[in-house]
Amino acid sequence: MKLSSHRYGKARVRVVKILRAGALHTVVEAGVQVLLEGDFETSYTKGDNSKVVATDTVKNTINTLARDHLTTETEKFALHLGHHFVGRYPQVERAHVEIRERVWERIGDNNHSFTAPGSPVPWVEAVVTAKEEQLTSGVTDWLILKSTESGFSDYPRCEFTTLPETNDRIFASSVTAGWRWTKHPASFRAANEKIREAMLRPFCDNFSPSVQTTMAEMAGAAFAAVPEIDEISMTLPNKHCNLINLAPFGLDNPNIVFTATDEPHGQIEAVFQR
Repeated sequence: MKLSSHRYGKARVRVVKILRAGALHTVVEAGVQVLLEGDFETSYTKGDNSKVVATDTVKNTINTLARDHLTTETEKFALHLGHHFVGRYPQVERAHVEIRERVWERIGDNNHSFTAPGSPVPWVEAVVTAKEEQLTSGVTDWLILKSTESGFSDYPRCEFTTLPETNDRIFASSVTAGWRWTKHPASFRAANEKIREAMLRPFCDNFSPSVQTTMAEMAGAAFAAVPEIDEISMTLPNKHCNLINLAPFGLDNPNIVFTATDEPHGQIEAVFQR
């Protein structure tokens, strides 16, 4: 048997970096894959790992170099990673680096709140009988993120609690929400837009001590904005962005570089009535 080709590395390394210019923040979220080719044949044919750069090392390298080199120009970061691996390890002949970026756009003129293009996805549900009708509008896959002005503290602790308290964290979610109509507005489209704009205001402007508090504030703002709705259901999964510990590599990380996770995530659900 002949080994005709081979490469290996680390995939789906999700890095979130906050670029700060005073109070103005920019968020870069990159999904990075690095695959290495070179003199690794004996790891396949002889059980010899003496030349294999551990994939965990690849991951740590991506995260650590992101601290100083990841910018909005991800092309430069891709080249920097490739040159690092080829220059650092003589057994690496070629490095394949692929970066896929999630674009976060600033919400209005807010310095630290963002949404992603293409979200949200509007939806409608109508339930009709001969005697009555029930109409609900809503959104799903509504990606929102604030890079500061969020915390979580003063919660019960036990022998299984490891989460540190914080008053400065990333708050990211993919919101699903629905609102029930009691009567038809002059324009459903305009009213739906008004609801979404109202819900964003407390998310962007208020300090969030918890997802639960922010949900309630968003629902209250929607009720105040549009009188034709009487119930709002909301699901806000807490898409965790965990601060990366760079101390083992001799670097600090003052809320700059995070790893984004989808699973497991906090699942917060509520129904609010006028």
